[in-house]
Amino acid sequence: MRLLTKIWLSTSLAITVLFVVTGWIVSQHLVNTTMKQLTAEVASSLRAYRSLWRARAQALETLSGHISRAPHVRAAFGTSDVATIRDTAGDLLRNLEREIGEGGLLVVADPRGRVITRLAVVGSTTVPDELHFVDQARARFPAQQSGFGLIQDRLYQFVVTPVYVQSGTGLALINVLVTGFEVSDAVAAQLKLSTGSDFAFYSGSRLFASTLERRASSLLSLMNHRPEGVPERLAAPDLNYIELSEPLLDLEGRKVGRLSVLRSLEAATAGYAALRRQIAAIWIVSLGLGFLITYVLARRIIRPIEALDHAAAEVAHENYASRVEPVSNDEIGRLARTFNNMCASIQDAREELIRNERLSTIGRLASSIVHDLRNPLAAIYGGSELLVHTELPVHQQKRLAGNIYKASRKMQDMLADLLNISRGKTTEEREERPLRDIVQAAVDPLRSVAETQRVELVVSVPDEVLVAADRGRLERAFSNLLVNALEEMPGGGHLTVDAHIDPGSVTVRVQDTGPGIRPEIREQLFQPFASAGKRNGMGLGLALARQTVRDHGGEMWVESEPGRGAAFFIRLPLAQPVAEPAADLQKQNVT
Repeated sequence: MRLLTKIWLSTSLAITVLFVVTGWIVSQHLVNTTMKQLTAEVASSLRAYRSLWRARAQALETLSGHISRAPHVRAAFGTSDVATIRDTAGDLLRNLEREIGEGGLLVVADPRGRVITRLAVVGSTTVPDELHFVDQARARFPAQQSGFGLIQDRLYQFVVTPVYVQSGTGLALINVLVTGFEVSDAVAAQLKLSTGSDFAFYSGSRLFASTLERRASSLLSLMNHRPEGVPERLAAPDLNYIELSEPLLDLEGRKVGRLSVLRSLEAATAGYAALRRQIAAIWIVSLGLGFLITYVLARRIIRPIEALDHAAAEVAHENYASRVEPVSNDEIGRLARTFNNMCASIQDAREELIRNERLSTIGRLASSIVHDLRNPLAAIYGGSELLVHTELPVHQQKRLAGNIYKASRKMQDMLADLLNISRGKTTEEREERPLRDIVQAAVDPLRSVAETQRVELVVSVPDEVLVAADRGRLERAFSNLLVNALEEMPGGGHLTVDAHIDPGSVTVRVQDTGPGIRPEIREQLFQPFASAGKRNGMGLGLALARQTVRDHGGEMWVESEPGRGAAFFIRLPLAQPVAEPAADLQKQNVT
């Protein structure tokens, strides 16, 4: 995955999570705020109900008190005649009837609660002959009392007012004035109009008055185990309200019913849904813009890194001149400047390395030239020394002179090859040649050295073995092996060169009886400058010889045991198949 994609995805994910969490927090805060507001409104509606209800009860108490305290009215109550009481009470009675409204009642009863006169009964209410709650209220006379009660399965708010007269022993209770009004849907509607909340009056599962729809009212009356005085959310099908309730008490303070003040959550829920849709729309637009801005910013951040990546790829392809333009002073800009300094350092070091390599190449070339010239010079030196200090027969003098000539000719060829190489020309010319001629050309210049060191040199290579070779290079390879072997046997020994023919190849073995090769230097024997233990030379001969053999498609290796001499093997491809070698191989022995 690209770095740009990683940055964009991680930042986009962070923005998405941030938006989701923020939206959830805002939504929850809005819900909590709305619930608190609705709860406060319900509590306010309940307080308003209490004020209105208390004012209405106080109005009934006041009018009832005026009627009960008027002497002529009390006298009229004693007649138990409705017409007399109405004529006597006059405006006081009419005001009381207006206050109790539709569904109200105005009854005169005796202290035991038996109804004496029904002054006003509005609506279809049938007042029983005995009101038991009057007798229950006697214990608190002469104070007026108010509370809720049931008449004919209807809920009423009552005000009970005792009527006293002066007697010889003091005040005497003669009658009780009972006023009240029915708690109906109309009363509940008036309360809703005044407070803005819904109201429901019920006792147990029986509903007396409600501003709710019938389905909601029925569900509410069935949910009668809720705590009172604590705001609570009611959530059910067709019922989604905040409720605050309080008990309805009778004249003795006992609970006879329940009042629920409710605020609908439908409008709030619809508002939540609309707000959520708006938040979702804003969230989607903002998220899209956030993704776009994030991508643009990520591109700006990644662009210098991409330039660094491209420059690093150029450096990997050895283009150390590649540079990055710093575009800022931040960490990426400092990285670009550091990268440029690194490339400059590498470029300078590479140029210095090239210069040193050129000098090293010149030194190695000089060492190689010296090494290759050393063998023919040794032949020339040895032959010349014999001619100067020894009286030799004519045929030996001719042979030594021929060797000196061949060695000098070889030096001339080597110098010509070097001159051609310096001019960019190739001098390798491969021709099919007898392998024995190449080996013999390497052996002949060293015969005098072998004779001087008392080394027996034996060559056993078939004449019919042909190889496609550059004679000069391959001859120098064999000469290197022979010279090294002679150096290891200064006190005499045996040096054998023989060949073994395989299908498609020939293997030449150069074996001596010297001290052998130590194991610690065998692994690096064919490396350049591996001259450990050598008395002469710079350790290039075996490396050059092996490279020459490999250039001819062959291979070179060594087998040696300390104290038992060493055997070098050279395998070369045949120029053409060779028949089985003759039993008698040509041999040339020098003692």
